[in-house]
Amino acid sequence: MQALLEHFITQSVAYSLIAVALVAFLESLALVGLILPGTVMMAGLGALIGSGEVNFWQAWMAGIVGCLLGDWISFWLGWRFKKPLHRWSFMKKNKALLDKTEHALHQHSMFTILIGRFIGPTRPIVPMVAGMLDLPVAKFLLPNIIGCLLWPPVYFLPGILAGAAIDIPADAQSGHFKWLLLGTALLLWVAFWLCWRLWRSAKAGTDRLTHYLPRGRLMMLAPLTLGIAVVALVALIRHPLMPVYGEILLKVVSR
Repeated sequence: MQALLEHFITQSVAYSLIAVALVAFLESLALVGLILPGTVMMAGLGALIGSGEVNFWQAWMAGIVGCLLGDWISFWLGWRFKKPLHRWSFMKKNKALLDKTEHALHQHSMFTILIGRFIGPTRPIVPMVAGMLDLPVAKFLLPNIIGCLLWPPVYFLPGILAGAAIDIPADAQSGHFKWLLLGTALLLWVAFWLCWRLWRSAKAGTDRLTHYLPRGRLMMLAPLTLGIAVVALVALIRHPLMPVYGEILLKVVSR
């Protein structure tokens, strides 16, 4: 599917923007986003942006349009079909996720709508549940717009970084730099995920990973991994090829 998407995108600028908007729309659409590999597809689109195949700013605008359409259609579906949705077997199977989302919306509606856009399982759920709860449009509007403005570049970023790395001139140090870039990105992701788990462990209940990552272990792993990630980041910044890579990234966002 990824190869088909890339072939479709490289045919013309219009096709590329339609593809970006469509992926963002489907990733945001109620329940559909739960089964769509949208994160992988957004990273793939980001790689095309980083390599110069797709314009960054146009892709960002297309992503915003797709996000807004998906979220507001989801909100309307939740509002319009709240009773049938409650009786739907799929919803009953995912009752725990829905209950947590409802509780979060009751407690901190604006924060939940904003942060929920960046969390895979809740992204296609929060707008629909907000509609089912008859959340006032005024409360949904602002955090939804902010989330849709910020989400596309955040999810494009891993692909952009990888796509831009391809254009680094090949020499004796380029391979080392690319591995260091990949390792640093993975370490930062793992470190922030562990820190999030540590923060969440003080408030949330247990889940499948709690057995392997109890709070005591997280208190050791999170700062250790974060420290290693920071060291790797400093080494990456000081690498001789970093200025070259920075120029390539600057070209990506200035086209």
